[in-house]
Amino acid sequence: MSYPALRPLSGLLLALTISGTALAAEPAAHQTSNPYYVSGLATLNKALAQQPNTGKAKNVILFIGDGMGISTVTAARIFAGQQAGRDGASNSLSFEALPYLALSKTYSHDSLVTDSAPSASAMMTGVKTKNGMIGVDGSARLNDCDSLNTSKVMTLAEMAKIAGRSTGAITTTRITHATPASAYAHTPFRDWEGDENMSSQAKAEGCIDIARQLVEMPYGTTLDVAMGGGRSRFRPKDQGGARTDGRDLIKDWQNRAGPQSAYVSTANELAAIKPGQAHKILGLFAEEHMPFEADRATQGQDKPTLEAMTVAAIDALATNPKGYFLMVEGGEIDMGSHGGNAYRTLTETVEFSKAVSAALAKVNLKDTLIIVTADHSHGLVLSGYPSRNAPILGLADDSSNPARGPVKGIDGKPYSILSFATGPGGPEADKVRRDLSTVDTQDPNFTQQATIPMISAAHSGEDVAIFAGGPQAHLFHGVVEESYIFQVMRHALGL
Repeated sequence: MSYPALRPLSGLLLALTISGTALAAEPAAHQTSNPYYVSGLATLNKALAQQPNTGKAKNVILFIGDGMGISTVTAARIFAGQQAGRDGASNSLSFEALPYLALSKTYSHDSLVTDSAPSASAMMTGVKTKNGMIGVDGSARLNDCDSLNTSKVMTLAEMAKIAGRSTGAITTTRITHATPASAYAHTPFRDWEGDENMSSQAKAEGCIDIARQLVEMPYGTTLDVAMGGGRSRFRPKDQGGARTDGRDLIKDWQNRAGPQSAYVSTANELAAIKPGQAHKILGLFAEEHMPFEADRATQGQDKPTLEAMTVAAIDALATNPKGYFLMVEGGEIDMGSHGGNAYRTLTETVEFSKAVSAALAKVNLKDTLIIVTADHSHGLVLSGYPSRNAPILGLADDSSNPARGPVKGIDGKPYSILSFATGPGGPEADKVRRDLSTVDTQDPNFTQQATIPMISAAHSGEDVAIFAGGPQAHLFHGVVEESYIFQVMRHALGL
């Protein structure tokens, strides 16, 4: 059978006839005016115009949302939109606008589900290690100081500092906690944050606590900016701290830091530092972890936000004309999830997004690589078929008929839209699920229900997202090992 040649018809739609029905090659007007269609077309045009930046990075900022799995990102974007009176489902967090995306495989050297120590170490060194260890390879043995001699691996911060760049790490947890410690510490046990946390045997074998490592890092590799909580690890007991060796590490840091440096302990002291005034900053704003953002009114009036710390850190590090590396951790996203409290998980994620937004406003993506990721996920689940505008912290209803009220399980009880796989919200001793019919699940202190009862919710092992923009950001695509993040940062900085 032969077919006639087709001639271009200017201004006309090519029509096909199938079973007597005429089909236009272009969608109808009601389709092309649909807001989903319009949004998708705009996104396509933006993607078509995107050109990779293949230059070298002067600066790299690595944002780590501790425990910020994909389900947490989704729930937080909905939460943020609803809190602002917008449609939550179509809302976006600041870092979701970054142009490049990949998935990160987070397993550790010895476990399908990682803790923060080996996961952050993988990002900082390019080498995966065992759960509970920082800045060492997989040959290290837990609590074994001798194994440090042959297992230490150099961090990106150390490499950057040796190359002449400034370096920093900031967090809402203790600055000696696993994730920030991965920028500067090497230890066979992550809990050795202060000397009071170490055994006499470990001390006798020559191991040094993480707080001392921060202050006593070899000359030329010391962090220029370190901010977070954990002041007790730096002060002796007779000054209200926890150290048993009698040392005041804050004073030691001040003696080493020299001119154009500042030690600060309150939000006002940090805000008083003018941009460019200080090249080195040690900020210790709490004895332990900093309070949740949700508790700022009662516990955090004198504590800076993660956003404020991020801005101050960039101002200090940017005084180096050679550039800098900065790690920023939203550490209490993880803390909220460990407690099975979705409200605090989501408010901390929103605050983390604000810190990313502040950084994006201060830097130029032409010379600064920004990476936003998580060290691991948590077992937070968004489930059921709730209606589009149902409060994300509320009970699941039926989107096909919201007027029916909450949907009930086969036990006759309603369930919340968000729940955890494990955690303190698990079934009680009688193994009967709590009836939420008369419970305010949107209360900030509500503990989401969990499948398995545990004192603290466990991490989960699924892949997490990597968002990136700036020089070499296009190298993030597909599914990659968590340790690959180090390789992109190292390559971008030309180390």
